[in-house]
Amino acid sequence: MPQADTPPSAPVPGFAAAPDSLDPADWQALRTLGHQMLDDMVDLLAGVRDRPVWQAMPAEVRHHWRTASLPQAPGELASVYDEFQSQVAPYIAGNIHPRFLGWVQGGGNPVGMLAELLAGALDANLGGRDHAPIEVERLVIRWSAQMLGFPADASGVLVTGTSLANFIAVLVARTRALGPAVRESGLGDHQLVAYTSTEAHDCVARAVDMAGLGKQSLRLIGCDADHRMRLDLLAAAIAEDRAAGRQPFMVVGSAGTVDVGAVDDLAALSVLCRHEGLWFHIDGAFGALAMLSLAQRPLLQGLSEADSVAFDFHKWAQIPYDAGCILVRDAAIHAATFASQPAYLRREPRGLAGNHPWPTDFGPDLSRGFRALKVWMTLKTYGTDKLGEVVAHCCVLAAELARRVDAEPELERLAPVALNIVCFRLRAPADQIDALQADIVADVQESGVAVPSTTVVQGQMAIRVAFVNHRTRASDIDLLLDAVLAAGRARLKG
Repeated sequence: MPQADTPPSAPVPGFAAAPDSLDPADWQALRTLGHQMLDDMVDLLAGVRDRPVWQAMPAEVRHHWRTASLPQAPGELASVYDEFQSQVAPYIAGNIHPRFLGWVQGGGNPVGMLAELLAGALDANLGGRDHAPIEVERLVIRWSAQMLGFPADASGVLVTGTSLANFIAVLVARTRALGPAVRESGLGDHQLVAYTSTEAHDCVARAVDMAGLGKQSLRLIGCDADHRMRLDLLAAAIAEDRAAGRQPFMVVGSAGTVDVGAVDDLAALSVLCRHEGLWFHIDGAFGALAMLSLAQRPLLQGLSEADSVAFDFHKWAQIPYDAGCILVRDAAIHAATFASQPAYLRREPRGLAGNHPWPTDFGPDLSRGFRALKVWMTLKTYGTDKLGEVVAHCCVLAAELARRVDAEPELERLAPVALNIVCFRLRAPADQIDALQADIVADVQESGVAVPSTTVVQGQMAIRVAFVNHRTRASDIDLLLDAVLAAGRARLKG
């Protein structure tokens, strides 16, 4: 594979700060180097297919980062940029590459990259107040509600990712169960209980933990052969907890589980939650945006009936990291969970302190970057139809890989393919088989050809392939399978 190291930048006029600020003494010098940076990053994206997906950081480079001293005197920006090009850019995880297939991470997009530059220049704080970036985020939230079939007056806020979005959902559900007074008095003697499946992402358990409920208050419900939460077991668990004096308060369904991409029966879960009086939340980290694809949308029937949905724009919508979102059907309960007005954040009817409610009324952050700009620019430029085509294409690639695995005698598929994730393994003697899969994955990663990952499916170590990147093609499946089979054969022969 071609090496990713980039030659040092050509010399440019020196950058020096003005004596009375951090602005440059010579704006033209900054402009020249800035244009070079932009050109280099466009070249990186345009040529990403010719780079190794991942390469390990050499020991000397790692040593450099672990021993560098705090800079006190001014440095030369061109030299700093050269250091970035030679010691950062070549050693990234590789999710922008079309054969980054192991984890559910989007590949970014050029428009989003440019939006990050624009947002950085504006340096807007989106905690609140009356300025245009707040309206951009409000528009993105309204568009999100429209994409997922939520009411137009649903509330929401952009966050780092679904881990934080799920945490917010647990807190909102707690407020709905115990009232806003829980913010003052705490849980008291209430034994709140939440429910999700054994296939749910670990961030759900962490959200319950961070909410002060304790992980033991989260019931993990078993799944059927398609890795979907079993409703009979869920109903029985709810009844058992009520009989024991505990207080069930929410159910977390999955729209795209972390290991195999399964989608719970969201419509049936919605009916059950309404019947039981429970908050119905959906962890749709990547799967929720399958709503943009006509082919995949039927799998998500019932998502629009949820009380809240957490999802990430930085996965299937290909927004650069980070850009998560939480939508809540009942804006009043959402605001009752977070809103506060200390004197220094007093809202006013006019002036810069107007334009409430503010985003900080719907989440824990007051200092917030302008994430909404890259989401807005990406949606405006590409449109949801195009993003839906990306979703559909990824699912077609997953179906093709599954077909190829099923047709290859040396391979064995371990789970159904609902969306975009394929779990399989190389056949081998029982005493070698689990270690072999881990070695194959590491060998393929270190080759630079592709990045699959591992997981465990029903007690069996699996090679996990997730199609998320908009750049991935059918030809990448050939390269992946060739690399997996070659690594496995070499290991078994050795």
